[in-house]
Amino acid sequence: MIDVIYETQASFYEYIERVVIGTQNIADYLREDRIGEAMQLIMQFSEGLSWLTQVIILMREHHYYIDIHPSKINQFLIEINEGLERQDYVIVADMFEYEIQPFFEEAREKCFAKVGE
Repeated sequence: MIDVIYETQASFYEYIERVVIGTQNIADYLREDRIGEAMQLIMQFSEGLSWLTQVIILMREHHYYIDIHPSKINQFLIEINEGLERQDYVIVADMFEYEIQPFFEEAREKCFAKVGE
């Protein structure tokens, strides 16, 4: 079981690295009016954030804690959706570059820690 936990944590960190790169790509595509490509990446991003959130919750169930709050991740998804509904691609691009990307740049420095059972 410990191997699965550590493998999942390793995958978590690898995915966060990809998120940091992807957020900039999304922002660039939105600013370049490449909306279709941006939307595809946003869909992948949303699915990835769902997976990250599930990992955080499952790790907590196994007494591993990381200082990343799923509620903050969910708030990003809500704000992205609101911006896309308004077709305000400039705001969404800014969110990806100036809010979401820094959040995940900071998140990649955080580590899971075993807490008391």
